[in-house]
Amino acid sequence: MRFQITLLAIALSALSASTANAKLPPVSDEAKAKADEAAAKTAWSDKVANYKLCQSMDRVAATYLDRARAAGHSVQPVATPPCTDPGPFSYTPAEPKPIEASGAHSPPQTASTPPSTTQPAAGTKP
Repeated sequence: MRFQITLLAIALSALSASTANAKLPPVSDEAKAKADEAAAKTAWSDKVANYKLCQSMDRVAATYLDRARAAGHSVQPVATPPCTDPGPFSYTPAEPKPIEASGAHSPPQTASTPPSTTQPAAGTKP
């Protein structure tokens, strides 16, 4: 019985490993654009959440200071940066660069030597 369970576990591992190596089709430009917009919306949502958190922390600090002063304690507030409102969500997709401007086909540095020599490969020493 134990041997059968081990054999079954090995077979399932091999099956899952073979499916993990499968190639996925390339992502379309439309799917990339949607993913970029979703990432921008998520980043904006994070900024809105941070803004609301900042406002709530300011309210808690103000309440604490009022109650501490009412109780007769000498409390000095700590200076903090003001909360910044991220504003409404707006997304402008980045314009694709032409291949020539992207630098994908050439090295970034200026060539100092020619790319090849007149010496045949068979004549060079390894």
